[in-house]
Amino acid sequence: MKGSHTRYFALALATAVLLAGCAKDNGAPSSGSAAPASASLSAENSAPPELQPATFTYFNAASAGKDGNTNETTLGKILEEQTGVNFRIEHLVGDLNTKLGVMLAGGDLPDVVVPDAGIDKMLDAKAFIPLNELLEQYGPNLKKLYETYWDQLPAEDGNIYIIPFAASKGFVPDMYQPGAFYIQRGVLKEFGYPKLETLDEYFDLIKRYKEKYPQINGGSTIGFEALTDDWRFFTLTNPAANLAGLPNEGEVYVDMATKQAHVTGDTEFTKRWLQTLNKANDDGLFDKESLVAKYDQYIAKLSGGRVLGFFDYGWQITPAVQNLLQTGDDDRMYMGFPLVLDKGVREQYMDPPVFATNRGIGITTSAKDPARIIQFFDNMVKEENQKLLFWGEQGKTYEVDDKGRFYRTKEQIEQRDPEFQQSYGFKYFSYYWPMGAGLYEDGNAYFPDRQPEVIAASYSEGDKKILEAYGLQVFTDVYHEPADVEERKWYPVWTAAKQQGSPEQMFEQKKMDLQRKWFPRLILAEPDKFEAMWEEYAAQFRKLDVKTYEDWANGVIQDRLAGKKR
Repeated sequence: MKGSHTRYFALALATAVLLAGCAKDNGAPSSGSAAPASASLSAENSAPPELQPATFTYFNAASAGKDGNTNETTLGKILEEQTGVNFRIEHLVGDLNTKLGVMLAGGDLPDVVVPDAGIDKMLDAKAFIPLNELLEQYGPNLKKLYETYWDQLPAEDGNIYIIPFAASKGFVPDMYQPGAFYIQRGVLKEFGYPKLETLDEYFDLIKRYKEKYPQINGGSTIGFEALTDDWRFFTLTNPAANLAGLPNEGEVYVDMATKQAHVTGDTEFTKRWLQTLNKANDDGLFDKESLVAKYDQYIAKLSGGRVLGFFDYGWQITPAVQNLLQTGDDDRMYMGFPLVLDKGVREQYMDPPVFATNRGIGITTSAKDPARIIQFFDNMVKEENQKLLFWGEQGKTYEVDDKGRFYRTKEQIEQRDPEFQQSYGFKYFSYYWPMGAGLYEDGNAYFPDRQPEVIAASYSEGDKKILEAYGLQVFTDVYHEPADVEERKWYPVWTAAKQQGSPEQMFEQKKMDLQRKWFPRLILAEPDKFEAMWEEYAAQFRKLDVKTYEDWANGVIQDRLAGKKR
């Protein structure tokens, strides 16, 4: 991507999933004081972990999936042979806060937890042990991997409780995770592959197609689907800022001239986003059931091929895309556009490389052998094991050319069915562990879906047809290059830690409760009542402690500009 002109694209999720899939005294130190958190500049070989079999429990609150043991997979078995360690994986079912609340109340926690949005709840309950001494003693490879970010790991008390994901080493464009407004390829084909730029153009296309084809696959055509389940409600609130040409800072946007944060909840662009959905509902395009549907129901609808459009992030819809891939019907695959409200607005959907310290993996106070767990983590982040976990085995799931470049054959690329991904272990190890990102020391991409050789070889005939139709070389050409991280040293505000019960955390909770109540009403209202209802909602929003929250956000910005961790 070069220059500042906007390039048009439809992001090929089929390619992304295909690439990513083939491709997230007990040894615990005393919690009384902070241990040193300085990173060594070179990794030394730690004492080899004991090979006596050990099984630890791992709870993943961030992703749906099949529960099971890592040693039941090819990759997990290899790691068990190296370390003697197996993990019994459990995924979140139901409400996140309820699940964590039950765990904490019972006191018998899994050994390892990925709490996702519940991280502050876990930290406030002191459910994670400090890792400083364990990392000093057993984590030379972890310290090397996270060296650049080491000063960002400790909490305010100086202890490290969480190991974040994805310590990036070099920027490689994200092929499938930037948010986008997705639309079926069949819709684009029907109307000659138009270049979509605005939200109005997008819904106009959906309306015309639905009128022409009221049924798909024996069921009623659904114009637009929303994801609102539990913590995923952000999928409904986030698009407003993106549509205004702003990056995703969470609950605020930042005025680049003043470096001041302002809440988004009562802005004109949020109003216009909801009013567009209100019109879509009045036109019979919006699926009312999506406002109460669970995540698995949402995925099922996308998988059925009847939904023409939706806003989402690639990592949330992977199961649906995998299901659609199995049908072989390219017209029902989705492609994404970074839409804006008004023509000429520069979109900012793609994030610069950021290191989110408020998402990661922690070892709980119930862990039977924290030292053994850290040894496992340290072993898995060795570069040869990172290549194993993301690329697989040479000769089986990837090849290496005479220049040392990794690639995949057509047969290896086609190893994309969910059963293979599960049995091989890609599903368990693709994320949600200590890990790197970006580029290996030899210049190959960490992940196959970032490797040019794999991307080029992975394009289907349908992909190639659309690339040609839109005059694109690669599917990410639609996005502007992300802003220079030096211009937004604070980015993104949403990653700043918030203690349970703090004014900023309470604001977010009250704001979310208010929007969960009002956004469905605003979307489903009679159009002539929308203005009055919006004013009523906005008045209630302004009764929240907006100033305190904005002051907190501005403190985060100023601290990060000054090089302080927040």
